[in-house]
Amino acid sequence: MFNTNIINRFKSLETPFYYYDLGLLRQTLDACRNASAQYGFHVHYALKANFNPKILDTIQSYGFGADCVSGNEVNAAIEHGFEKSKVVFAGVGKSDKEINQALDADIFCFNVESVQELIIINDLAEAKNKKANVAIRINPNVDARTHHFITTGLEENKFGINSWQLNDVTETLRKCANLQFLGIHFHIGSQITDLEVYKSLCIRINEMQDWFEDHGFPVKVLNTGGGLGVDYHHPDTNNIADFEGYFKVFKDFLNVKPGQEVHFELGRALVAQCSALVSRVLYVKNGLKKHFLVLDAGMTELIRPMLYQAYQKIENLSQKSEVRSRKSEDSDNDLGLKTQDLRLKYDVVGPICESTDCFQKDVELPESFRGDLFAIRTAGAYGEVMASGYNLRDRVQSVYSE
Repeated sequence: MFNTNIINRFKSLETPFYYYDLGLLRQTLDACRNASAQYGFHVHYALKANFNPKILDTIQSYGFGADCVSGNEVNAAIEHGFEKSKVVFAGVGKSDKEINQALDADIFCFNVESVQELIIINDLAEAKNKKANVAIRINPNVDARTHHFITTGLEENKFGINSWQLNDVTETLRKCANLQFLGIHFHIGSQITDLEVYKSLCIRINEMQDWFEDHGFPVKVLNTGGGLGVDYHHPDTNNIADFEGYFKVFKDFLNVKPGQEVHFELGRALVAQCSALVSRVLYVKNGLKKHFLVLDAGMTELIRPMLYQAYQKIENLSQKSEVRSRKSEDSDNDLGLKTQDLRLKYDVVGPICESTDCFQKDVELPESFRGDLFAIRTAGAYGEVMASGYNLRDRVQSVYSE
């Protein structure tokens, strides 16, 4: 992602900012589209991961649909050219205003998360003399084996409808003349790297679609959700997720019947690796037992490490650039390695008035100095979109490779 020219370009820019490698984004989108197209699968991009305008425009150009969790996301998707017939609207707490906006937009489908929501959508659709397409989001009670803060498919989660409520669902659907049942929807969690988990999900989807068809509701759409994880530890060597392996699991284990469509809602896997948060060292504080690097970026720019205890690789770009320059100026390939600076363990922290404003503790880095440029990698998902104005901070800016 970074070479000497790019790092030199950064030296004149005000930090912090998100740097987007649009070339890598397109490589990732190509890999996803090629892998899913083998099986005729439909992919919707989950806008909650990143709704930066250039990112949305690029993803839309690949023909993907949009997975939205708010009325404003629905509006943004349509404004950026996503086809209305490919927009799905999920979320456990859709307001009447948001539902009406989506009805007016004639989106493809509402992913419904409670019996009460079915009734509300039906009543609002009736008032507009419309019929709303719905899919039922079911909790399959499959453990995603990921962080408990981002697990969504267990019965103890707030999302979706539990299996013991499905009789109420079918009874309600029969009474709601302004709803069109399309299929069933699942989402078990995020940052899933163990593909065996998806085999368990396929088994539950097969059982659930049989249950609905046995109760008189043919299933046209199997929406498997998303959650495919990325490699936060090795962003250069594993910069594109295993889309081939991911989609093949569903090809091998999902019972797809004639006329059915299989849909996916991917976010992190498409955008995480294409961006990094770039920041400068404001101060170096040396204590008796700890060294601190105080960056000009903090939890207001990237909250994942503080909110989820998430790991993201941290690099000193200034040191990286200097070592590369020394190597290029001398024919001895080992010279750069011999002249690297002393390595120390630092707590890398931000400037926010919160003790939790810490990106990583005891991270080993080359000896660092005020003004050094740093990159926090794999920040394209749930980075810029979760930035805040806490402490009346300036809104973080974006810089692009093109």
